[in-house]
Amino acid sequence: MSFVFIIEKDEEAGMYVGEVPNLPGCHTHGKSIDELMKNMREVIKLCLDL
Repeated sequence: MSFVFIIEKDEEAGMYVGEVPNLPGCHTHGKSIDELMKNMREVIKLCLDL
């Protein structure tokens, strides 16, 4: 499966924030793009299991 997600950088917090528009409530953050991508995989799995 593949999903489109949106990545934004929160300049104040120095974090990257990602969300999957097609999965309500499916969002996470990370200190780096690599950490965000790892967290996105985990949160997508969790959202699909609900």
